[in-house]
Amino acid sequence: MSPRRRATQVDIARAAGVSQATVSLVISGGHGSEQVAEHTRTAVLDAATRLGYSVNTAARSLKGGRNHILGLYTFESVFPTDQRDFYYPFLLGVERATAEVGYDLLLFSSVTPGPRRIYSDGINRLKVADGCVLLGRQVDHADIAELVRDDFPFVFVGRRELPGIELSYVAPDYGTATRDLVLRLTGLGHRRLAYLRPDDDQEPTRDREAGFRAGVADAGLPDQPVHALPVGSSPPVEQVLDLLGEPLTTLLATWRADGVTALLVDPGENDRTIAVLEQVASRAGVRIPGDLSVAVLGEPSPPLSARGADAALVSTRDWTRFTLPREGLGRAAVHLLLDLLDDGGPARQLTIPCTPLEGDTVGPPPVGAGS
Repeated sequence: MSPRRRATQVDIARAAGVSQATVSLVISGGHGSEQVAEHTRTAVLDAATRLGYSVNTAARSLKGGRNHILGLYTFESVFPTDQRDFYYPFLLGVERATAEVGYDLLLFSSVTPGPRRIYSDGINRLKVADGCVLLGRQVDHADIAELVRDDFPFVFVGRRELPGIELSYVAPDYGTATRDLVLRLTGLGHRRLAYLRPDDDQEPTRDREAGFRAGVADAGLPDQPVHALPVGSSPPVEQVLDLLGEPLTTLLATWRADGVTALLVDPGENDRTIAVLEQVASRAGVRIPGDLSVAVLGEPSPPLSARGADAALVSTRDWTRFTLPREGLGRAAVHLLLDLLDDGGPARQLTIPCTPLEGDTVGPPPVGAGS
């Protein structure tokens, strides 16, 4: 199935009942545009919005109707890139794959306050590109649904769901990696496990929890406790300590009383939960892994350097964990997007395995631990 033809200024002129010259004047905002009557300007802009027109659509005069530009849109800030942050390897993968296939890469990064939006005054700003890779957890679902209606090609990095709509994505296989860590722990003899996750309903969080429950079932154990913490994205240090310190202290006492010997932690996109957990365990005299084995469901990257209060929330421990193929996911997203551009057709999904890393925070349960 070939992609739907993109709207032109001729289409807008016909829909608004004006000349193409008037449409061009309103769209460009050039000299003389101030002479266009307000009701005419409104009619033109309304028609452009309905048709999903972008001012750059007319530039698509290259072979195959493409600009040979791919976009990268981030729903969250990915700068500064002089830090070893969570998103940087994704950006590297997208940039390198785009260069290898002979396309230019255009980064869309909103500068307006508040949640980031793709559409501005009803216009899809991404249409300057042939298609776009989308990145970030805090997704605006209304914008995504509109992109689908607009028939604009895009691929998510990370699994994304919309009710009744199939989306294209490349995603790490969180479920299998988490299940394998559970079986690694139960294979060492652990029978009382706990799972700590962010208090959100994001797809990566759900996938990890599903993997935890699958591993527990595969090990023949009864349901194990799951606890959610209001981790947030990047609150100030003082707020993180307030949010996590007291509840983690309480949870640690509960786990010890219940005979929990192994903990799996979903870190979200930063290592603050892990760092606070390490502090709380140290203050309580709980040895990791002597008293409590801890496995991390991912590998968020801390800053290369931390100063002042921030240093309190950076863990340098070699945690037993799995790593995400971040650069590989970025590369795969580009190639999947090109497939969509070449072939059209329905949405496509690709899942990529994670890589386990042993670390030094997992061991057998303490001698005498209950079964």
